[in-house]
Amino acid sequence: MTKPTAHTYFDFASLTERERYKILIGTVIPRPIALVTTLSKEGLPNAGPFSFFNVLTHDPAIVAIGVENYSDMRFKDTARNIRETGEFTVHIVDDALVNQMEICAIKFGPEVDELKEAGLETVPGEKVRSPRILAAPAALECRRHTILQVGAAREIILGEVIGVYVRSDAVNPENLHIDQQLMDAVGRMGGNTYCRTRDQFDVKTMTKAQWEAREMTQRNKETD
Repeated sequence: MTKPTAHTYFDFASLTERERYKILIGTVIPRPIALVTTLSKEGLPNAGPFSFFNVLTHDPAIVAIGVENYSDMRFKDTARNIRETGEFTVHIVDDALVNQMEICAIKFGPEVDELKEAGLETVPGEKVRSPRILAAPAALECRRHTILQVGAAREIILGEVIGVYVRSDAVNPENLHIDQQLMDAVGRMGGNTYCRTRDQFDVKTMTKAQWEAREMTQRNKETD
C-alpha cells in the first residue's frame, strides 16, 4: 500500500487576505483566462484579463468572472462598463495572445484603449456592442445576468452567453466538435506562471454496469 502523502492544513480564519489569495491561486490550477472586452456608456473600449473565471452552467449558459475593484470602492473599468451597458465579451486566450493579454493587464486609466496599446484588431460584436478580438480562438458574447457583491471591493459577475465565435479551422459545424489542440488555450497558475494545454489525455467515465463487471472480474481473479 502506498504511504499516504502528508498535508499541511491552513485555517483561513487565521490568514490575511493576501495569504488566502496565495493559497487559492497556488492550489486552484490551472485556471482559464477571460480576456474581457467592454464599452463604456460613452463608447470607449476597454479590455482586461481575469483568471478568476469559468463557465458554471449550460442551460442557461452562464459564465462567472471574479472582479477585484479598488480599495476605495471605485469600480474597475470592466465592472463599471458591465454595470452601465449590461454587455461584455469573453475571449479565450491562446499561447499566441499571451503577451498582448499582459499589456491589457496594465492598470491604464479609463481613457486608454488597451486594445490599441496591445495592437489587437477588433470588430463590433454580433449581438453585443463590445468589441471582438479577431486573433482570439473563441469569443463568448455575454449579457449581464447577475452581479454578486461578495466583499467591500469584490464582486462576481455572472453573464449569460448569447453567442459564441470559434475559429473556423478548430470547429466542425456538423457535430460541434472543437479541436482543443488548435485552440491552444493557456491557463493561469500561481504567481506569474502560466501553462499550455498541449499535453492532453483522455479518461472516459465508466457506466455502472462496466464498473460492476470490472469489479466482478477482479474478484474472480483474486479467488482463482
